[in-house]
Amino acid sequence: MPSGTIKRLVRDRGFGFIRDDGGQEWFFHRSAVRDGAFDRLAEGQRVAFDEEPSPKGPRAGNVRAEA
Repeated sequence: MPSGTIKRLVRDRGFGFIRDDGGQEWFFHRSAVRDGAFDRLAEGQRVAFDEEPSPKGPRAGNVRAEA
């Protein structure tokens, strides 16, 4: 299961980007954040996620804060 750090959040538009431990950036939408916790995420926070297929590039699903 990949993990990384939230690089950027665009709260008003409901999406963000995660940089994984290898330097790859992943897009995620607020609907992909577990338990509706998008508003509790912060830039610099560690998260785990699942890879989702996307024609536009790497996309993260099932995003959740790491303990």
